[in-house]
Amino acid sequence: MKKLVKDTEKRNDSPNPYADSAACAVSASKIYGSGETEVRALDEIEVAFPKAQFTAIMGPSGSGKSTLMHCMAGLDTLTSGQVFIGDTDLTKLGERARTLMRRDHVGFIFQAYNLVPTLTAEENIKLPLALAGSQGDVDWIDEVIATTGLGDRLKHRPNELSGGQQQRVAVARALASRPAIIFGDEPTGNLDTNTGADLLSFMKTTVAEMGQTIVMVTHDPISASYADRVVFLVDGKIEDRLNDPTHQTIQNAIAELRT
Repeated sequence: MKKLVKDTEKRNDSPNPYADSAACAVSASKIYGSGETEVRALDEIEVAFPKAQFTAIMGPSGSGKSTLMHCMAGLDTLTSGQVFIGDTDLTKLGERARTLMRRDHVGFIFQAYNLVPTLTAEENIKLPLALAGSQGDVDWIDEVIATTGLGDRLKHRPNELSGGQQQRVAVARALASRPAIIFGDEPTGNLDTNTGADLLSFMKTTVAEMGQTIVMVTHDPISASYADRVVFLVDGKIEDRLNDPTHQTIQNAIAELRT
């Protein structure tokens, strides 16, 4: 498999050093401990996530994939290096500014749904906008609700919804504010095969037809095959990238990394 050294050419006319990227990491390291107990969860990682593209991050347990996503999303901070969302360098922001960046420009889809049990589906979908004191784009929100098939479930609370419906609410919530980028942490991990496939197909559609940017951490080659490309991490380093992946080419890449 061909090794790709760069995601795209660097540029000098913007704070974000990678053209056409919704987010990128530059010489990004995350280190825990020191001396003999030092662990490099991320080791000088350089990666860009292009706009309107679906990227899957894969790697064995302890490879750094979740750490990378958390640092990219501003949920955690780097030891050294830079992380950009658009042209904003998160490493230069204080905690409050990072919180506002996450609220206004980043969406999240978590395996555990993280819905508020006392709110209806509609209220959960609109919660980030309500917290920001915004009504959002009403037409866009209607389109998201229609596309997720939640139109007849808006007044239901989470305990009145199936697991698949709850995850669709979580996806709709992430999309509602039209964020620059959405991060997913094993978003189909709690779903059955058919429901998971439906959700992944929908996520792929939001990229192709709505221009959304999605980055998803997954351990599952079938889930990763829905993405436009896969980034492979091993021991805190990016070992390979695979464009236009299929289940088989992902399996082949994993086998190569193990040798």
